[in-house]
Amino acid sequence: MGLGQSCGRTGSCFDNAAAESFWALLKEEIGTRTWADRATARAEVFTFIETFYNRHRLRKHKIFGYLTPAETRQRHQHTLAA
Repeated sequence: MGLGQSCGRTGSCFDNAAAESFWALLKEEIGTRTWADRATARAEVFTFIETFYNRHRLRKHKIFGYLTPAETRQRHQHTLAA
């Protein structure tokens, strides 16, 4: 099928750093509670990602200009179009 396995070094903490950072923030912000059903849980996680994570959370690094992920993407797309 033309697929290649993607896998980092054993024990490398940098392979999943972005994902681990996201999960830590998600757990911190919405907690690890139990929801009534899967649909409610999915809706709350979606709302968190779309209303806070992508639009209001600042990327705390000078290289990103302290912008939100949505602003960073918009700036990048504008640069590509130019």
